[in-house]
Amino acid sequence: VQLVESGGGLVQAGGSLRLSCAASGRTFSIYSMAWFRQAPGKEREFVAAISWNRVSTNYADSVKGRFTISNDNANNMVYLQMNSLKPEDTAVYYCAAAGRVADAARNQYNYWGQGTQVTVSS
Repeated sequence: VQLVESGGGLVQAGGSLRLSCAASGRTFSIYSMAWFRQAPGKEREFVAAISWNRVSTNYADSVKGRFTISNDNANNMVYLQMNSLKPEDTAVYYCAAAGRVADAARNQYNYWGQGTQVTVSS
């Protein structure tokens, strides 16, 4: 499975961005997908996850009510709509995929994208 993120950029605090992740290859093996982020000098942290059949979603407390994860199975896409952005949301955002039920634990995900930079100015 190959994952390619897009949609990052520079935005002012309070603004919005929509990240996209395109999956290709053995996509039939995907059960869960997620977004993680990593700020400079910090560990990579969980942001949101979704089961491929859209039955369940899961969010980090820091983004609940502001971010929404969704997917388009027909086109093998996953999205992260980010609203009310804050400077502390600045990070490289990574798309991840797992071949089983997965949630916030990074080691549950087998496949990773190269990341897209999100910068929120104050």
